[in-house]
Amino acid sequence: MMLSRRDTLLAALFGAGGLGLKALATGLPVSFLANPRRALAQGAPCGPGKAQYIIFNTSGDGDSINASAPGTYDDPMIVHSPDPALAPRPLTWRGQSHLAGAPWSALPREVLDRTLFWHLMTGTSVHPMEPEVLKLMGATPGGEMFPSLLARQLAPCLGTVQQQPISVGAPNPSESLVYAGAPLPVVPALALKATLTNPEGPLTALQPLRDATLNRLHDLYKNHASPAQRRHVDALVTSQASVRNIRQDLLSALSSIRDNSAASQVTAAVALIRMNVTPVVSIHIPFGGDNHEDPGLVRETGETLSGVALIGSLMQQLASAGLSDRVTFLSLNVFGRTLGPATANGRQHNGNHQVSLAIGRPFRGGVVGAVTRVEMDHGATPIDSGSGLGTAQGDIAAADTLAAFAQTTLAAVGGDPGVITSPGRTAKVVSSALA
Repeated sequence: MMLSRRDTLLAALFGAGGLGLKALATGLPVSFLANPRRALAQGAPCGPGKAQYIIFNTSGDGDSINASAPGTYDDPMIVHSPDPALAPRPLTWRGQSHLAGAPWSALPREVLDRTLFWHLMTGTSVHPMEPEVLKLMGATPGGEMFPSLLARQLAPCLGTVQQQPISVGAPNPSESLVYAGAPLPVVPALALKATLTNPEGPLTALQPLRDATLNRLHDLYKNHASPAQRRHVDALVTSQASVRNIRQDLLSALSSIRDNSAASQVTAAVALIRMNVTPVVSIHIPFGGDNHEDPGLVRETGETLSGVALIGSLMQQLASAGLSDRVTFLSLNVFGRTLGPATANGRQHNGNHQVSLAIGRPFRGGVVGAVTRVEMDHGATPIDSGSGLGTAQGDIAAADTLAAFAQTTLAAVGGDPGVITSPGRTAKVVSSALA
C-alpha cells in the first residue's frame, strides 16, 4: 500500500491537527501540545534513559552481508569475493583482532567501536518468509513484527508523533510492515520530498507556527504553571533562530533527494527522526541481493562497497544532526547466503546463517557468535551468553540466536527483553554486547 496524496501523507506523518509540526516548531512534546494541563500535572513520561530511535535495515532478498563479515575468514572453505577491494583487513576490538572485508575497516573508529556483528540463524531459506522472520519466527508477543515491537516500546519515552514504524523502502512486498495486525503504508522518499519541500509545504511555515502555538499556550503557561514547570517548559522551547536552522537543514536535506534509492531512503529516515515522527524507520540497503548467478561475485562486491559506504554516510548525517548518541542502526534479513566452495559465481539461500548489524551508543563493538560447517555449507554456532563467543558449548542454541539478538537489542535500547520467547527457550541477553 502506497501513500501519495498530500493531505493523507501529512496526516499520517504529523497527526491530527498537525501536532507533530507544532512540536517541531516549538520543541514541546506532542503529549504536551495534545493536553497541556495534563502534561504539566504529570511531568515527563520518562526520565533520562536508554531509549533510541531505530533505523531498521531489512531485505527480503536475503543479502550476502554475511560473506564479508568478521568471523567468516577463519575457515579456508568459505569463499569470498576475489576482488582486491574486498580483501580481508583486520578489525580490532578490546585487543581482539578479526578479519573482515576491507570496506568495514574504512568505517571511522568511533563508528566501529559501536558496531556489533551478530552471527545468527533465521531458520528459513524461503523469500516469502520475510514477514515471519520480522516476527522472529514466532518469538514476539501476538505475532508482532520486531520493528513494530521496538516502536511500541520506544514511542512513550521518545514522545514521537506516532507509535507505528514507517517504511521508506520495501522494494520487495515481503518487506512491508504490519503494526497491531494492520498493514502499514510505504512512504517513498520522493513522496516525502514532494510533500514537505514545495513552496506551500509545512516546513516553510515553521516560524509563524511556532509563534502562534506559543501564543495560544501563553495564558496556561503564565497563570497555571508553577515556577518549576515554567522553567521546564522554557528549557524545551526552541528559539526562533533554532527553528530557522531546523527548517533550512530539513529543506536542504530533503531537496537533495532525487529518487527512491537506498541513499535517498537514508536521507528520508534521518529527516523523519529529526521531525520526531516515529521511533523506527525501515529502509533497504542492498548488499548483493538474490545473487544466484553472479559470476566472480561482481554484484556482491559492488553492493558491499556501496552498502558499507552508505552506512558510513548515515553515521555522518546523524553526527551532523547531533543524533549520533540517539539513533541505533539495526539490520535483519530473511536469510543469509551460502558460503562454501560452490559459491564463487553466485550464492544460494542459507537459512542457517545470517549476519545482523547493531550500530549505536548502547552497544560494545565486536562479534557475537561464529560460523561452523552445517549441512554441506556453513551455519551459525551456539552462543555463550556471557562472552558472546560462538562455541558448540554455548548456552544459547543456534536456533535461538535470532531471539537472543532481539532480546539483547531490547535490553540495549531500554525495552523489555522479557517479551521475547524462543523455540528452545535458551535465548537470553548477551551481556558482553552491551555498552
